[in-house]
Amino acid sequence: MKYLAPGKDLFIQNRQKFIKHLKPDSVAVFNSNDIMPASADGVRPFIQQTDMFYLSGIDQEESILVICSDAKEDKYSEMLFLRETNDQIALWEGHKLTKAAATEISGIKTVFWTSEFEQIFKGLVFEAEHIYLNTNEHLRADVTVETRDARFLKRCMAAFPLHRYERLAPILQHLRAVKSLPETELIQQACNITEKAFRRLLGFIRPGVREYEIEAEIYHEFLRNRSRGPAYQSIIASGVNACVLHYVSNDQQCRDGDMILMDFGAEYANYASDVTRTVPVNGRFTPRQKAVYNAVLRVQKSAIEMLRPGNSFEEYNKEVGRLTESELIGLGLLNADEVRNQDKEKPLYKKYFMHGISHHLGLDVHDFGSKYRKFERGMVLTCEPGIYIKDEAIGIRIENDILITDSDPFDLTWNIPREADEIESLMNV
Repeated sequence: MKYLAPGKDLFIQNRQKFIKHLKPDSVAVFNSNDIMPASADGVRPFIQQTDMFYLSGIDQEESILVICSDAKEDKYSEMLFLRETNDQIALWEGHKLTKAAATEISGIKTVFWTSEFEQIFKGLVFEAEHIYLNTNEHLRADVTVETRDARFLKRCMAAFPLHRYERLAPILQHLRAVKSLPETELIQQACNITEKAFRRLLGFIRPGVREYEIEAEIYHEFLRNRSRGPAYQSIIASGVNACVLHYVSNDQQCRDGDMILMDFGAEYANYASDVTRTVPVNGRFTPRQKAVYNAVLRVQKSAIEMLRPGNSFEEYNKEVGRLTESELIGLGLLNADEVRNQDKEKPLYKKYFMHGISHHLGLDVHDFGSKYRKFERGMVLTCEPGIYIKDEAIGIRIENDILITDSDPFDLTWNIPREADEIESLMNV
């Protein structure tokens, strides 16, 4: 892997927290993601299943983690099962983890080859009452493609139909919503790489460049700083393209007088950053562009101050809505009387700011976390207000990554320029 290993203590601590949520006499199973096929004999780059990584640090395909905290023998309390390598695999694919290396990464002492899994698992199951299995329960998840976890669930329930089955997802969603210090340091590293990429872009963007050329500069900076690449598909949207929220074509030419919205973030050690900046293609905002930009920035600065323990998404979203309404009235886009008389279920500001203000960030860019859970110290949330005026070919979003602390919110992306004057200055050096 390109990244520097985080250290086994992170994963040991994560497992200790996880075990406290299991019922007595339980066995829990986590599978790696598949290597996804392309066509012919091609495959896509491997990306680890994030719960598997959270609990083990193992970043290799065909791996299995089993946790059995009440096992009759201590050696079976936590186990890894790895793909056994051979000369042919080494020739074509290179290095695979040894048992000793897996222990060093994860802190798990008992490591077997996957060929031994079925027999060992059967013995553990017959001593257990509960079997915990993993499913993707993210609200936005598309589960059309069957995962290794999904296939194992079917096989396990068919083989052991009389056991009591439990869901792993609620436990992991609860735990992963609050980040430990080592996790926030990894997210900070991802943010720092993103900062380097953005500063690189400020000296590169000019009228005539193609959006994909900008994307290429981002990739270059990510890869040279130990990132696998973007944590999600980058949005490089110039002119009216910025009003398409998930624009990823990135194939148009940037024109003089337009702005360009860039939503991108590096991953580091599987942890994500998620940043958006909007800059003028020619290095100078027009008065109207700057007015809209500063309106978005004022909303963001106020919204960040609300990311404190005890606040809730419901109250946070309501207040951001009120701030956005005020700014839109000031920009001449909404009428104050119409806002006072609006349908509260269909607020008028949604015409110009139609997406959410924040989401959890971590091993997944849209990380797990309940919208009903109050904010807590250790949560990392994005803050990303925007205003989109299609008729004027203006789409502006400013997004930072914020760590909730016991005192003031801490901006993990504080060093990525966002003031209009600073952006203009850096683009015209």
